[in-house]
Amino acid sequence: MVTEAYSSEFRRLVPEDAAFSKVATGLTFTEGPVWNYREGYLAWVDIIGDTIWKWIPGEGKSIVMRPSAHANGMTFDDEGRLVIAGWSGRTVWRIERDGTPTTLASHYNGVKLNTPNDIVIKSDGQVYFTDPSNGCHLVGHQGEDLQKYLDYEGVYRLNPESRELTLLNDDMVFPNGLCFSPDESRLYVNDTTQHYIRVFDVLEDGTVGNPRHFADLHGADVGHPDGIKVDTEGNVYCTGPGGVWVMDPEGNHLGLIRTPEPCHNFTIGGGDLSTIFFACRTTIYRMGIKAQGIAVCG
Repeated sequence: MVTEAYSSEFRRLVPEDAAFSKVATGLTFTEGPVWNYREGYLAWVDIIGDTIWKWIPGEGKSIVMRPSAHANGMTFDDEGRLVIAGWSGRTVWRIERDGTPTTLASHYNGVKLNTPNDIVIKSDGQVYFTDPSNGCHLVGHQGEDLQKYLDYEGVYRLNPESRELTLLNDDMVFPNGLCFSPDESRLYVNDTTQHYIRVFDVLEDGTVGNPRHFADLHGADVGHPDGIKVDTEGNVYCTGPGGVWVMDPEGNHLGLIRTPEPCHNFTIGGGDLSTIFFACRTTIYRMGIKAQGIAVCG
């Protein structure tokens, strides 16, 4: 069965006859998918393949950048530029409209970052990213410097104009995927190692407070918390054992989308923002749903 409903509410979001189709395959380790709503295309990375790809409906896939310093999470800013958690390159960087890269952050208080993993941009243009150290010891990191210099795994806010970094949290074991609630009053951050999602209140100055437990994602199937998104109603979607878990805004588990391969990340896009694109190891899959995602670069 492709989907499993644990609540009748799940079928309002994901139809019983939902099915997967392939967008692109023959990849090595897909990650970081993001849909450019303004221009109508999907971008993603092949971390081990060291490539940033794009896919245009009706045209197919093409290379945006190779090599890509083994990039990981990606998003778009309000000018349509890709902003990237540079993982192996240990930076946060941006691809300008002319295709040149610009480094936005590489150090915090003079100390080299770990390996930036996932990234989102708030409506005011501020960049939020996670910085675990897994890239220093996982296969695929081709950098010369594998030393960890910070004694914590951080969550940061970056001002892309001043390049100032603000440390938001430093007590998670493996902060990974992150996203805002639709009204940006909450920031969700998952912890891959601990198999849970934490939620913070977003304060008026853009920092976060009131950290609390949102949901546990434990199970016997392969998979762990990694990519995370919300729909327009505030329901939370997160990779976990078996595929992508769907939870309501209170953290109740509504259902599961069982992916054909282990799923590391996903995005909600398409012309009507009702298609999930799944980054599943060697293949990008898609599935139509009833829920609607939030436009990136809208």
